[in-house]
Amino acid sequence: MTKRLTEVAKKAGVSEATVSRVLNGRDGVSEATRTAVLTALDVLGYERPTKLRGERARLVGLVLPELQNPIFPALAEVVTGTLAQRGYTPALCARTIGGVSEMDYVEMLLDHQVSGVIFAGGSYALADARHDHYRRLTDRGLPVVLVNAGVDELGFPRVSTDDAVAVEQAYGHLRSLGHERIGMVLGPEGHVPSRRKLDAMIQAAGWGEADAECVERSSFSMEGARVAATKLVERGVTGIICASDVLALGTIRAARRLGRSVPADVSVVGFDDSAFMTCTDPPLTTVRQPIETMGQAAVDLLVTQIEGAGVLQDELLFEPELVVRGSTAPAPRR
Repeated sequence: MTKRLTEVAKKAGVSEATVSRVLNGRDGVSEATRTAVLTALDVLGYERPTKLRGERARLVGLVLPELQNPIFPALAEVVTGTLAQRGYTPALCARTIGGVSEMDYVEMLLDHQVSGVIFAGGSYALADARHDHYRRLTDRGLPVVLVNAGVDELGFPRVSTDDAVAVEQAYGHLRSLGHERIGMVLGPEGHVPSRRKLDAMIQAAGWGEADAECVERSSFSMEGARVAATKLVERGVTGIICASDVLALGTIRAARRLGRSVPADVSVVGFDDSAFMTCTDPPLTTVRQPIETMGQAAVDLLVTQIEGAGVLQDELLFEPELVVRGSTAPAPRR
């Protein structure tokens, strides 16, 4: 008990006596101090006293699929900073291979009486994944916001990059450089943002059944992309649009292992404009997601729900920006 009081007091920036008064429901404590103590209790993983468990903390969960892809730490920085400005404490939950699952994180956040949850890159984006844990949040009436496209039937507000515009920009850029044989390295079957990108490519390029060989699927890893892109390069594709910067880096590796030069022989376009893409060899041409604007919008949508205002279950689409660097060049002469 003494250790708990000490840790909570330090986290909340108050005395142990004040923590004791809050936990025992005594008078003489301001509402701001009381909130700070209860939030500290939640963040440290201690159970609230029974009489306080019915109250939600000013704690918001941010659930990410990983932290290795630089785009997710960038989003976390925006979201956590914006939450703090709005008076909420972020609880960052990042999944790892063989570690805590998204479903487990949801249960942990519910146990901590969070005020709401923001998800990015979760199983909501996979049409064939299990979505039971999201319905648990719906049943509890908990405010939720999804970052980037998810399955429609979940009914949560979404903040997304416009995948159609992203593909139009990338395709238009490669066509302007004279590329005629253009392919795509996308995420797994059922991945909603990848499906949107493919639909946009079909529309922009007028693809038919014969163009199916210009598309390869991959897990969101460089090794997976290397395998997928190798097939495209061997089929004579000279321009490749990728569903993430990580996939683009794997694609560059594939081209080089086949003895091709990037961009002299193969041009590559990524998606995200995550950190360090100016430092790759060559610097990566990519479509930039407006992460700062999207992160702030996600927090605004969530806080609006928490404060009891109605939120339309619509999807906010944000326009990306093509950033041209050194991984694209005129198509090779044949």
